[in-house]
Amino acid sequence: MRSTSFHRSGTVLTAEIVDGDGPPLVIVPGVMSDAAAWRPVVERLGLPNPVVTINRRGREPSGPLGQDYSVRTEVDDLHHILDTLGGAVELFGWSYGGLIALEAACERSDLRSLIAYEPVSAPFAPAAIPALRAAVDRGDLDAAVRLVNTDVSGFSAEYVAALRESPAWAVLRPLAAPLPTELAAVNAYPADLQRYRALTVPVILLLGELNANAEPYGTAFGRIAEALPQARIDLLPGQGHLAHAQAPHLLARHIADAVGARAGEEPGKIGSAGR
Repeated sequence: MRSTSFHRSGTVLTAEIVDGDGPPLVIVPGVMSDAAAWRPVVERLGLPNPVVTINRRGREPSGPLGQDYSVRTEVDDLHHILDTLGGAVELFGWSYGGLIALEAACERSDLRSLIAYEPVSAPFAPAAIPALRAAVDRGDLDAAVRLVNTDVSGFSAEYVAALRESPAWAVLRPLAAPLPTELAAVNAYPADLQRYRALTVPVILLLGELNANAEPYGTAFGRIAEALPQARIDLLPGQGHLAHAQAPHLLARHIADAVGARAGEEPGKIGSAGR
């Protein structure tokens, strides 16, 4: 595994790369996550393809979110990275990364496939944003990690107490710093879900079985699934929103099966917008 950097409008964007042969698989993480968090999945893929896991802005060593940050900022970052890589890619996005990937897919004609694991869209936990913002503004990242787990993800106080005693807590603290701005961006973004119907590239939507029809991830998933009747929906048995951390072998198998099934195919065409 090696690191690489991309530069867009004065901002450094980094990624971790596993070299290989064939079309790259590009992974776009969501909030409270970075490239390092996806290593357990990447290590279990068993694909010959190169794998590029993006460190979105707000995650070191990438640059900060910057002024006037929005979902559009992230979509343009992804376009820049994909343009730099060149050629057809397999695109995977998780949570907020799934929304970013879907929006980019509607504007490109060079993707082979799109896999989105519980993508989110507005409205998404808007009531949690003020408390998260206040915690981050006063520098209380411990409170921010607690709030995202209880007020957004709906985990119990007992779950959070156990998490706080684990090594993961120290990893999550800096990832909470950009969180209120990212959540505000999601809720401010008027995603036109109906244009997803124009996607003709193969689309797979992944849903954790435990989140089916449940707030906030299952209901967000339902809105996007309704707008993508052409997509295949795969359930991750016994999982919620965190299969990359709790069942990386299972998630890796679903991703690898989807990518491997298209080995040797010609690149797909997406909608009519192109790029």
